[in-house]
Amino acid sequence: MITPSPSVSVVGTSLDGREVALPEEFRGRPVVLLVGYKQNTQFDLDRWLLGLSEAGVDVDVREIPTLPGLLPGAFSGFIDGGMRRGIPREDWGAVITVYGDADAIAAFTGNDDGLPGRILLLDPEGRVAFFHDRGYSVGTLRRLREALAALGGAGP
Repeated sequence: MITPSPSVSVVGTSLDGREVALPEEFRGRPVVLLVGYKQNTQFDLDRWLLGLSEAGVDVDVREIPTLPGLLPGAFSGFIDGGMRRGIPREDWGAVITVYGDADAIAAFTGNDDGLPGRILLLDPEGRVAFFHDRGYSVGTLRRLREALAALGGAGP
């Protein structure tokens, strides 16, 4: 049985320039958020993206590069530009960078070890129904699918 817990409300900007309020943007439907704190986290998040795709998981997925501190915010244009160069334009809306509210996300998910991604399944009310922060594994993907199925989404 899933016992959803509250999430944190933050604002980010998609790479296509749209301001996005999380989790409010996805009210009424589940969403998987792939939160990354370091550039090298992309390897873990890419495995999650591929695993979700290969498993046929039918749910909205958003990557959330989260960069706490003043320095990343000062270079946000440069950082976002680098991400745009490595991501096809049609996928820019699925990448939402968070700078100003990044500390709130870091406090919520923890980032003592910022290398593995933070994988969150939010239920239609924006509550956390699944959380994982120890790197990709097939077993964990199965548990995510089960949590999604329990919400009435495309699971096992």
